[in-house]
Amino acid sequence: METLLEALLDSWDRNNKILVNLLVAVPEGGMDAKVMAGSPSVAEMFAHIHYVRLVFVSEDVPEMAVSVPKQEWIAVSGKNEMAQMLDESAEVVRDAVKTRLASGRPMDVHYDHPILLLQMMIWHEGYHHGQIKLALKVAGLTMTNQEAGPITWRVWMQKSAGNLGSKL
Repeated sequence: METLLEALLDSWDRNNKILVNLLVAVPEGGMDAKVMAGSPSVAEMFAHIHYVRLVFVSEDVPEMAVSVPKQEWIAVSGKNEMAQMLDESAEVVRDAVKTRLASGRPMDVHYDHPILLLQMMIWHEGYHHGQIKLALKVAGLTMTNQEAGPITWRVWMQKSAGNLGSKL
């Protein structure tokens, strides 16, 4: 059973790596891109992802909660700062799920099982990943398959040489 948990946590780590890779790959001017007027910018979507991670932990595993940003849809100034925020919130989610699994306690508000939090987060972040790529495309900043493949699909599919559960 421990191997299954390690695989699930590894999938969460890979999901965050892909998201941070996408952030780093956003071309000059791309952080302000929007699908259409009134839509959130690319920068705002990354901040929203960070916010949602922390809100769900604060609601479902309050003993693991950290400070939640006051605003959800904000544009963080720099990619390095946003990458650090995403890495930190990914760790908070990872630790919260691991803690609840170890204790055998259910989540406080949402989800029948702690693993469902990870699954929802991956689905939610994949949704926004697609929105971010669409916003870049609309802005004329299309990311080719040759650019996107190594930083996304290869991260999911690569074998980790026996390091399952370790940080990528």
